[in-house]
Amino acid sequence: MKIIIAGGGIGGLVTALRLHQAGFEVKVFESVEEVKPLGVGINILPHAVRVLTNIGLLPKVSAIAVETKELIYANRFGQFFWSEPRGKFAGYRWPQFSIHRGKFQVMLWEETLKTIGAENLKTNCHLHSFEEKGDKITATFINKETGQIVAEEEGDILIGADGINSVLRQKLYPNEGGVVFSGNILYRGTAKIKPYQTGSSMAMIGSNKQKMVIYPIGEPDADGNQVINWVANVREPEGAKITVRDWNRKVEKGLLLELYKDWKFDWIDVPEMIEKTDGGIFEFPMSDRNPLDKWSFSRVTLIGDAAHPMYPIGSNGASQAILDADALALALLAEKDVIQALVHYDQERVPATAKVVLQNRQKGPDFIMDLMEERFPDGFSEDEIPHEELAQIMNQYKQVAGFDIQSLNAKT
Repeated sequence: MKIIIAGGGIGGLVTALRLHQAGFEVKVFESVEEVKPLGVGINILPHAVRVLTNIGLLPKVSAIAVETKELIYANRFGQFFWSEPRGKFAGYRWPQFSIHRGKFQVMLWEETLKTIGAENLKTNCHLHSFEEKGDKITATFINKETGQIVAEEEGDILIGADGINSVLRQKLYPNEGGVVFSGNILYRGTAKIKPYQTGSSMAMIGSNKQKMVIYPIGEPDADGNQVINWVANVREPEGAKITVRDWNRKVEKGLLLELYKDWKFDWIDVPEMIEKTDGGIFEFPMSDRNPLDKWSFSRVTLIGDAAHPMYPIGSNGASQAILDADALALALLAEKDVIQALVHYDQERVPATAKVVLQNRQKGPDFIMDLMEERFPDGFSEDEIPHEELAQIMNQYKQVAGFDIQSLNAKT
């Protein structure tokens, strides 16, 4: 069986490696001319690390990532109200990682190149159209800059792993319309500063009106400094005119330095972190798409952000794409009929990811930030923290996202 994958991002590459491991022939077509280590940080949760481990990638991921020890939540005054161990430190069989997205993608690209060969990993090939005839499907690819046809490939299945602005999704759902803007703007950057807390802590500060997410994506250097990934989440004023766009617009530090000028705590100095940001600050309107009823149409299907783009809440975007790859491989191994296998894939992953998308719209685990802000706008004392209520919210999200410890640790 030959499988064509449109898109060489994290989801597409993990899918290629997982399908090759399962014994299928795969060929990947990526839009860009050269894959570079672009972007900032992401997190990979234990249920996704399990899949990467089973593919044999754990040593390579570990070498370029920080193993997350804990997740902490604090209010806008820097007071902690929730802390929990993560990954193996919480008793999972697999770790949780914080990693530079670009480095992770380049590592996956190099592994895919080595595994399936250069003849099966093509750049500068943007999906244009597809045609199904009998038991085969032919995909046509163009040079995105010139519009010239550069490749035509025949296979048994076509997978759209081409992101939130997926061409394949648009062809399957031509009347869907654009992405759905959340009303929040994300500002992202990286800064080299002294480690905070354990040196492997992911911290969520503030509330969903104004939030800061920070986590390290590199080990300390000879001077004791560490690369910290940060994400500022700022609610836009009502009626603001926002244009949804890709991660390519740089902004100046001044706006964020003013917004976060008072966020100087004894454990992290947020203005200093923003001031020391190197490589630019990138602005992006936080957006997703409404969940679909189905991804698979005959011999065509979707994975990752093409299937279920979601808000970057709860560290689930890349992780869910990796879970898609595993589920698709298992479905194709279990069912000889290709079309029926894709139906089974849909039956497992469509409802599972829809729950995550919708839960993230309801703030996901970050709901506890607004809860604490609303109840204690001027801060709180230790005995006022509703520990049991917060634990219930956090545990519920783990179940929705598929990484509650009991269920996950029962898997191989």
